[in-house]
Amino acid sequence: MKNTKEETSAPNERASTQPWWQRFTAGLNEFYHAPYRQTMARAARDEEDFFMLLMFAESLGIDNPASFYTLELQPLFLENFHEWHTRMGMDRCPFDHVGCC
Repeated sequence: MKNTKEETSAPNERASTQPWWQRFTAGLNEFYHAPYRQTMARAARDEEDFFMLLMFAESLGIDNPASFYTLELQPLFLENFHEWHTRMGMDRCPFDHVGCC
């Protein structure tokens, strides 16, 4: 196996082909967004958890006025249901008809 110059210098050439101001802008963008990445990920996860609760609320015994609209979405999100109910503190699946655990 030969170690040619193209294989080793490809990532460095790509970074050096960008003008300095684009690299500087990318560095500033990373500097300003990095501290908030975890906060934004947590907020997105909280919104997804709330949406999952709304979708499966009728099955959990909670009255849901939007159950007619969320009923057709349940099969799409059923594969994520196990992660959600363990994150919400339910050790076992609360449904009798779904065998995820």
